[in-house]
Amino acid sequence: MPDIGFLNGRFMPLNDVTISVEDRGFQFGDGVYEVIRTYSGMPFQLEAHVERLQRSARAIELDIPDQKEWIEWVAQGVGRAGYGECKVYLQVTRGHAPRDHAFPKNIPPTIMMSVREMRPLDAAISRSGIAAITMEDLRWSRCDIKSINLLPNVLARQRAVEAGAFEAVLVRQGIVTEGSVSNVMIVRGARVVTAPEGPQILSGVTRRMVLDLATANGIAVEERAFSRDELLQAEEVFLTGTTVEVLPVVRVDGAPVGHGRPGSMTERLSALFKGAVA
Repeated sequence: MPDIGFLNGRFMPLNDVTISVEDRGFQFGDGVYEVIRTYSGMPFQLEAHVERLQRSARAIELDIPDQKEWIEWVAQGVGRAGYGECKVYLQVTRGHAPRDHAFPKNIPPTIMMSVREMRPLDAAISRSGIAAITMEDLRWSRCDIKSINLLPNVLARQRAVEAGAFEAVLVRQGIVTEGSVSNVMIVRGARVVTAPEGPQILSGVTRRMVLDLATANGIAVEERAFSRDELLQAEEVFLTGTTVEVLPVVRVDGAPVGHGRPGSMTERLSALFKGAVA
């Protein structure tokens, strides 16, 4: 089955997509993106992802197509690919123009989409849990924008891989923000605690869904800042994200989290999430 590409209104094999070297996404990282997955062939939380894409675009003063067009394009791309499950990547840049830091005038944005086969995490990883490391958060001050400027995230994830861990938990002046590719939650005293929405984190679609499920099922939630020390002393730690769903963390910086195995709250929230997906 083919990987599908989409560029400025046209579908094509992904390998046939070409973009100008003067595209501002390539030159400046001047663009925004989203990642969507399917379950049973259906794009999951598509409207929420497109709304966040539009929010990110507004934040950088970038005009992009409306929600109806994105929904139609994604549906067509998934249908053309024909995979059992897909990972859909959307990206919009300010377009291509001679290199100049200031916004160019009267050029169309570059609109790109790719549709590839989705390979979920091995179920054994979710059952056993993963290791994480902590790292200083070196990113800019508008992490709520899903910008394609991801070099700090790339470096953090690489340090995690080199340390034999799955994820890097980012810490800014002693306060946990999020992971390099995920949101981070801890459990303390039967409460789920996670960093609040704002410019320091990218509020994930899965993050919001998990918090809503927790509240709806009588689980106390605190959206507040918490420290690296609280992270290390937490009874449970877990990640949330489009590709990781609800993923238990059992070791941080080489030390066990709680009893060193996935906790009951994490398992309950994972089950609630899977039930909602089903």
